[in-house]
Amino acid sequence: MSYNKIKWSILLIPTVTLGVWEYVRHQFLLPYLSMELGNILTPILVLLITLTVLTTLFRKLEDTLNQLQREKAMKAAFEEREQLARELHDGISQSLFLLSVRLDKLEQTEESSDRAAVAEQIRGTVRHVYEDVRQSIANLRHAPVTTDVPWMSAVRALAEEAGIGGALSVQLDWRLSDGLLTGKEQVELLAILRESIMNVRKHANATELIVIGKPLPGGFRAVVQDDGVGATAEKLWEKGKFGIRMMRDRAEAMGWTFAVSHALNAAGSGEGTIVEIVKNQGGHHGR
Repeated sequence: MSYNKIKWSILLIPTVTLGVWEYVRHQFLLPYLSMELGNILTPILVLLITLTVLTTLFRKLEDTLNQLQREKAMKAAFEEREQLARELHDGISQSLFLLSVRLDKLEQTEESSDRAAVAEQIRGTVRHVYEDVRQSIANLRHAPVTTDVPWMSAVRALAEEAGIGGALSVQLDWRLSDGLLTGKEQVELLAILRESIMNVRKHANATELIVIGKPLPGGFRAVVQDDGVGATAEKLWEKGKFGIRMMRDRAEAMGWTFAVSHALNAAGSGEGTIVEIVKNQGGHHGR
């Protein structure tokens, strides 16, 4: 029996039983039962129905809810596993392939100067793989949940983590307090911010990162902007780039607008990347 059927059965059985009892009582039993005795038997009948039929239905309802919770937990675990697989494919596996290519090149290089250049490239690739592994482990240890950590603290911690090492200057202008977003919205937006910031650290070669969150009438606007090398639309959405697609899918599932564009410098030319998430008034709060 499904959850809805159990719920409606619990709601309707006492009402229907009481209605049938009153009909039978007044149509057929009134000559044999006094009004006082009938009034006494009515709550007794409801109690018997509750102790027998409804108790069984409540037990089935509890089992159904427990099963739904287990399925929800399994779905969340599969989603986290899929996200990790995407990160490994997009970052670590490609870097390891590049590393193997450069090792082959190193074996074929005879000039000492060329060998030194290739060796430096290999060191850079190894550092890149290390950073990917470290970030993947951090994502597993700090899953995007906000039940135990206040929302503002989680965002500040994310910005501070991005600035570790001193190579990236981070500016945080965050005005979305805990009460402006639902728990689901906080989880999804934090996941998008984490993925966007990780992409800046991995691929942008940026020196400055700006994270902005401002309330709008009935919604909000969040921006992650860097001054890095940027990328063309074809490069961002090419096959194998799971990070951008993951952010877009999360935003669309929440009814938000997601956009990636080039930042503009003083001369009006492209410089860096802007990731923007907007919730307009009337957008839903997630499934």
